[in-house]
Amino acid sequence: DKILKNTLEKLKRYEKAVISEICSNDIKQKLIDMGVIPGTEVMISNIAPFGDPIEICLRGYELSLRKSDASKIFVTTED
Repeated sequence: DKILKNTLEKLKRYEKAVISEICSNDIKQKLIDMGVIPGTEVMISNIAPFGDPIEICLRGYELSLRKSDASKIFVTTED
């Protein structure tokens, strides 16, 4: 299996990944406070009809994120 690095907003519905890095200082602390921490497994649980926002499932709860914020979260997936 090949490990791919991507950003969170590019994943498809029900696709799982592991957070590897948050590349935005302006929202980094807010995301960490909500449990979006490197090493955490996430799954895309829903995508709004027009594609924004996306809903992710992590640590047993659902969290909605704007695509612009999700684009700053790097994840790894297995191919």
